[in-house]
Amino acid sequence: MGHVRRTSSGRWQARYRDPSGREHARTFDRKHDGERFLAQIEADKLRGQWIDPQAGRITLRDFSERWFATTVLLTPKTRAGYRSLLDSRILPRLGHLRLLQVDGLILREWIADLDAVGLSPSRIRQARNVLHAVFELAVEASFVGRNPVSGVDPPRLPVSDRRYLLPEQVTALADNIAAPYSTLVNTLAYTGIRFGEAAALRRSRVDLPRSRIHITSSLAEVGGNLHFGETKTKRRRTVVVPGFLTEQLAEHAATLPADPVALLFTSPRGRPLRYTNFRNRAWIPATVRAGLSGLEIHELRHTAASLMIAAGADAKLVQAQLGHASISITYDVYGHLFPDRLDELARDLDLMVRKGQAARTSLRVRERDSPWTLGL
Repeated sequence: MGHVRRTSSGRWQARYRDPSGREHARTFDRKHDGERFLAQIEADKLRGQWIDPQAGRITLRDFSERWFATTVLLTPKTRAGYRSLLDSRILPRLGHLRLLQVDGLILREWIADLDAVGLSPSRIRQARNVLHAVFELAVEASFVGRNPVSGVDPPRLPVSDRRYLLPEQVTALADNIAAPYSTLVNTLAYTGIRFGEAAALRRSRVDLPRSRIHITSSLAEVGGNLHFGETKTKRRRTVVVPGFLTEQLAEHAATLPADPVALLFTSPRGRPLRYTNFRNRAWIPATVRAGLSGLEIHELRHTAASLMIAAGADAKLVQAQLGHASISITYDVYGHLFPDRLDELARDLDLMVRKGQAARTSLRVRERDSPWTLGL
């Protein structure tokens, strides 16, 4: 147990030992305050929640480097994004602060400044989430007692109008894109796989007899370098391919090397397909010619979801095809596309109530006409 003693200055010093046996001291103006402090310290030690006051004095810059070193198992693209946010949005403003100095007011001012310089709500949310992860580790490692970012909400994302192409618009886009990328356009629009997944697709992963594609990896470009790795959700999945696309894939595969590990979609020189090059050299000119200027590649994934729902697919099927980590993501993103069954629900409830009322009326009539009732 700790103890409180009066110093020569007339103030009161509370002294205690931490779980490792090291002694600590803190000075107060009143003895009562020192005793309350020691009581809290002992309670924290018993609950295993004691925090070394010296630990929180490390700067956010130094601790964030230790945190970043723990992200080595993440994909290169994800780590590059974290590094960029740390260097450009977090550390220039907050890096000099000690962990214990970072509080809700400072964080709200930081977010307000990011908004003032025109940073998008999405980018602000990303920066906030990275900082939250840094402090989560600080809490876990007992550098601080709580995560100050948890109480600071990120800005709301604006509601954007997604473009969902009709089949004839997909056809126009496929007809206007440079060869041999028409099959790639149809693959993205009718299977819903991501561009990186399509760029990493190999011949052996396309099962034409069963009209299936096995998604096992993804290709990402980070700092000019290409990286083959796991899919976004780190899960493998199998997607179904409509008949017309199976035929196109068969024709396309016939033009490729017979090697089963050969990439299905490549650059004109047979190299791995880079997103930036494809977008600038093939995609944008095709969207202009097809009358779809401004269309983003990822909107073909949205198109695939809308076409599947229009064809009668339920949320579980859409989730499986798109590879969402949970069905809640499917509902959050595409819930408004599913048929509105509110009128059907109201009709069924009305019918249920009316049947109940009719049954109750029939029961009353029988009770009224019963000889037992008449005899009473």
